[in-house]
Amino acid sequence: MKEALRVEKISVYYPMRSGVFSRVSDYLKAVQNVSFSLAEGEILAVIGESGCGKSTLAQALVGLLPWHSGTYSVFGKEVDVNSAKAIAQVRKSVQMVFQDPYSSLNPRQTIAQILTYPLIARGTSKSEALEKAKKELDLVGLPNDSLSRYPHEFSGGQRQRIGIARALMVDPKVIIADEVTSALDVSVQAQVLKLLEKLRQELGISIIFISHDLLTVRSFADNVIVMYKGREVEKGVASEVLKNPQHAYTKALIASVPTLDFERPPQVFTGDPSLFLADVETPTESAS
Repeated sequence: MKEALRVEKISVYYPMRSGVFSRVSDYLKAVQNVSFSLAEGEILAVIGESGCGKSTLAQALVGLLPWHSGTYSVFGKEVDVNSAKAIAQVRKSVQMVFQDPYSSLNPRQTIAQILTYPLIARGTSKSEALEKAKKELDLVGLPNDSLSRYPHEFSGGQRQRIGIARALMVDPKVIIADEVTSALDVSVQAQVLKLLEKLRQELGISIIFISHDLLTVRSFADNVIVMYKGREVEKGVASEVLKNPQHAYTKALIASVPTLDFERPPQVFTGDPSLFLADVETPTESAS
């Protein structure tokens, strides 16, 4: 199967400034030495607790955050991660759907303006961009009269569909879905997941699916990466990793998930967190 993305040892650091002149005194290492590959048509999930670096990784892949180090290739072509022009080319193939459907859409713009801007900015005529917007709205299950309305007139699930339609406007081959169901009701979550699966089946789009919902990941994703404090600690086939975890952190993460079984309450880890990173240089690869 053809490879869509390959990332080798990506690291993303946030500078920490201090003193009168706000000089960089240290770095917050949000992502450290994470490597993975994504095949065409694959759904790769990234899981871990809040603050583990999932969203930072996602934003770096579309050029919203600078890389500290690492190599990146898109459909076999090496990308200069320090070049704004090269990253702009990446966005033709890799698009992102953001976590919050309420803040990710400009409240001052109509849906038509939101959807057509990516094409008009690339030189497409307004009429052609509008036709493309109608096509994408239909694909995500929204009527054409949505184009004249504003984001506040839609529900959270509808806004998330608009966010997906915006990502589809440039015909990407990879979509990074950053917690796209976390702010939605359960029934709406199912609709959005069904839509993403439809896009994979009909368009062959690869998806990087970032989520806290381990049950959803187990049923929805092909493969999974488990992250802790910016590092990958385990990866493999999603169903196998979540059924038979090998790493101590993955086991603790799964054990903390609430269930309806009152005799098996969620467990809170009380040991030394540094133990989770004991084998970080050689992350566990679960058997398929």
